[in-house]
Amino acid sequence: MARKHEPSIAVVCGGPSAEAEVSRVTARGVAEALQETYDDVTIVELDETVGNTLKEMKTEVVFPALHGPPGEDGTFQGFLEILSIPYVGSGVEASACAMDKVVSKQIFRAFGLPVAPDLIVHRSEGRAETARHILGVLGSDVVVKPSCQGSAVGVSFARSGKEIEEALDRAFVYDERLLIEERISGREITVAILERNGIEALPVIEIRTPLGSWYDYEHRYTPGLSEHVIPALLPEAQYARTQEISKLAFQALGCRDLARVDFVVPENGEPVVLEVNTLPGMTPTSLYPDAARAAGISFQDLVAHLVERAWARGQKRELRS
Repeated sequence: MARKHEPSIAVVCGGPSAEAEVSRVTARGVAEALQETYDDVTIVELDETVGNTLKEMKTEVVFPALHGPPGEDGTFQGFLEILSIPYVGSGVEASACAMDKVVSKQIFRAFGLPVAPDLIVHRSEGRAETARHILGVLGSDVVVKPSCQGSAVGVSFARSGKEIEEALDRAFVYDERLLIEERISGREITVAILERNGIEALPVIEIRTPLGSWYDYEHRYTPGLSEHVIPALLPEAQYARTQEISKLAFQALGCRDLARVDFVVPENGEPVVLEVNTLPGMTPTSLYPDAARAAGISFQDLVAHLVERAWARGQKRELRS
């Protein structure tokens, strides 16, 4: 369909995040795909001059190709709200809640979604005392997670008091507050959500990694270190349930446009929701583009659809003002 006007698009990436390099890979892929549809597409680095850069470019839509804070936690989204520039993805509140594993899990629990037993711990409590408390409440087989990081940064599995203390040390490098969960054995499953005609759950993916490994940072972004099985070979009821829970989690957080919902699915019983990623990776090894392709959506069409949604929101805001 011919447009009266094509938006000027900035694909923003980088910044101080631990995932900055990966975000730049995402940005290159997104920009190249958008350039097949739009004439004015520029990659912009998230730095102290980004506001002036966006103004000078007369940017009309921002595609945040950002992973981790401050680009994925609502901070950058709030900045764009102040600048009155429409952007792809969830708004300030949903981004902030989804990025904070402690907050998002409390929301999931309040909405009755299945989650793993957990504890919240703080650096000030002391490592040895914290480890003893974890052992007493959750046992020795746990997952230690920084509260506000993505791509499994700082996440460790622990199976003894000593391993728990070591995992706490690694996680406290990234956050003052940690989420400790009982480890649930099962398949690593993810469901991509896309808003098209309502909230749509795309084909479910099972993530497989070599024996003795898991889907950590290395296995996420190194070609050949993970296998994406589409559709996931789950029993029909579990497959449908992951899609149902994904849509509920998306709605519970107030997300918008797109997200990816991660699960562990035990052999029997309910899928356990882990987290919602509001800006899923778009690299050559990323899950979200694979799910879209399995649903018959090319990467070019996917990113253009997301830009059009953001652009339409901006047009509506202009009409209201």
